[in-house]
Amino acid sequence: MVIRKMLHRDLDQVSALEAEIFSVPWSRQGFADSLEQENTIYLVVLDGTKVVGYCGMLQALDEADITNAAVDQAYRGRGIGQAMLRDLMGRGEQRGITAYTLEVRVGNKPARILYQKLGFQEEGIRKNFYQKPTEDAVIMWKR
Repeated sequence: MVIRKMLHRDLDQVSALEAEIFSVPWSRQGFADSLEQENTIYLVVLDGTKVVGYCGMLQALDEADITNAAVDQAYRGRGIGQAMLRDLMGRGEQRGITAYTLEVRVGNKPARILYQKLGFQEEGIRKNFYQKPTEDAVIMWKR
């Protein structure tokens, strides 16, 4: 497995994986626009030429919002999510980021456990944040 910066040539695979995993997926154009911003970092995990995971964040001064994190269901349980998020935060630290936040579905226990392993703490709830189905989000921070 290789972790590297997301490139425009990855967008078809990233968009397809996003649509498989999320009920309200980001569009291909949304990812493309994010790649053009200087205050973002987006990574992909490759198995050969296949994108099996991706993540990204949006930086605001010394804080960042982790906007996306996903691993192909067939590749889960192999430590890919943890590795790519550690890489993402390592790159963020090189930019001076000292705090990270994210939202996760209340019912997504595996993701919540992963984020806790990475040092995130649950600090609040956003009511009805997610749609299809409607569900609250847990707000998590790593400081």
